[in-house]
Amino acid sequence: MGAPLSAQASVVSPGTRTGTEAERSCQPTPLALALAAGSDDRKVSPLTAFKLARRWWLQGRRLNLSALAEELDIGRATLMRWVGTKELLLGEILWSLYKATFDQAKARADGCDGLQGVEYLARIYADINLTLMTAVPLRRFLRDDPRFGLQVLTSNASGLQQRLIRTWAALFEEQIAAGHIAPLMEPEDLAYFIIRIGEGALYSDLICGREPALEPANTAFRLLLSGKEQASRA
Repeated sequence: MGAPLSAQASVVSPGTRTGTEAERSCQPTPLALALAAGSDDRKVSPLTAFKLARRWWLQGRRLNLSALAEELDIGRATLMRWVGTKELLLGEILWSLYKATFDQAKARADGCDGLQGVEYLARIYADINLTLMTAVPLRRFLRDDPRFGLQVLTSNASGLQQRLIRTWAALFEEQIAAGHIAPLMEPEDLAYFIIRIGEGALYSDLICGREPALEPANTAFRLLLSGKEQASRA
């Protein structure tokens, strides 16, 4: 669901949460369940709230749950029951846009005859990062509230990180099973580090005042995937 983002290091850590709070945050919200189901016949529903919130975000409007509930003509408590926190709602919005971007990048790589292994994966990685770097809504979101934006994008507060890791780990597992790559790290660990490297490149202006640059991230990506063959040459 959703359009790609092209239609539009040190990270900030969330506060320490109790075990009960952490367990609650892992439970799927009614919105997450509705998105997984893909449909909802109600006139006003979690999906209605999601679509309006995503439209606001793409337009550059700040997400305010009270204003969103008023626009939908429902109570704020009902909206919060549907979507959870503002961070979780933003996580769903960002994931819908990232997944569309990922799927399009993968489709383009799949369309290149003979492309496989490190070259195939590097093409997808570079394609996605370039889209993210030039995505106007994303840059505006980070410019307007850098601290909150980085927390949503790079911490566990929104649930986005876990989804990114699972998606990339699954892609690595496919290439490993096909015999195209033999990395020295487990797919999940590899996914975690390539995502962090990408974030360091994309958001370096906010993290450490450096101009964002994708080429070093692309080089690091290839080095991490070079695997046993490269290690044996060292």
